[in-house]
Amino acid sequence: MPEPLIVAHQLVKRFGDFTAVDGIDVQVQPGEVFGFLGPNGAGKSSTMRMIGCVSPVTSGSLRLFGLDPATHGAKIRARIGVVPQLDTLDTELSVQENLWLYGRFFDLPRAEAKRRAVELLEFAQLSDRADSVVDNLSGGMKRRLSIARSLINNPELLLLDEPTTGLDPQARHVLWDRLYRLKQEGVTQVLTTHYMDEAEQLCDRLVVMDHGRIVAEGSPRSLIEQWSTREVLELRFPAGTNDTNAAQLAGIGERQELLPDRVLVYAHDGEAALVEAHARGLQPESALVRRASLEDVFLLLTGRSLAD
Repeated sequence: MPEPLIVAHQLVKRFGDFTAVDGIDVQVQPGEVFGFLGPNGAGKSSTMRMIGCVSPVTSGSLRLFGLDPATHGAKIRARIGVVPQLDTLDTELSVQENLWLYGRFFDLPRAEAKRRAVELLEFAQLSDRADSVVDNLSGGMKRRLSIARSLINNPELLLLDEPTTGLDPQARHVLWDRLYRLKQEGVTQVLTTHYMDEAEQLCDRLVVMDHGRIVAEGSPRSLIEQWSTREVLELRFPAGTNDTNAAQLAGIGERQELLPDRVLVYAHDGEAALVEAHARGLQPESALVRRASLEDVFLLLTGRSLAD
């Protein structure tokens, strides 16, 4: 096995009396896509900022490429690319000017920065918008440009903080395709996300964080197998009746999850669970049997809905 590209041991980040990251252990292998999954305030972004060498470690140890960010921050930053949660593009410049300017931050010669810009705009499917002012781009185009800009220095490690927040489904899928292509090229990626389907699509391994701690770790499939049943029955009842109807579902399946808009019944046979619910006289407005997903693991481990 190659040496891990990122090694964190008992990593802690505090802001005064508040502990944002509470003694986590993480290892990321070269070429891996690794995810931090969790609700707002779980400690994901604080962890990413420490990995990105822009926020000092309070205690514990952190190594990237075998180097300590406290003493070799500049060397590490030269080898990574960062896609922040909020776009930090220069909106009054053109698309290609953003890439040229960012290349100069890494001391690339002008000719080399322009050569790489051409390649990256093709990769990001933005070649036809090279002369467009950034302010006129759609949200999806801006995110693709942010990713292209983060690759101007040919990074070995790419950090992505909520890469598809606010994008429509079509734009998200285009972005996923770009990230998958980077994985095929061997670029190690570490990302945070609120989206369960995104984590399932992109991540080889991930950790679920809550209140600054890691509560589960593994591949998306292994986490689903460990923490959920094979199927889930989703029942939607008239508004305001979930509590009453959920009580009548007691004993059906392995457990129930009460959400604001529906009741989830976790069972190995969802259709059998639905038959039993009908046998008890329950008449939901709608019923859906589906395979268990990473969202079910998230709800169990963090006890929160995605809207929190």
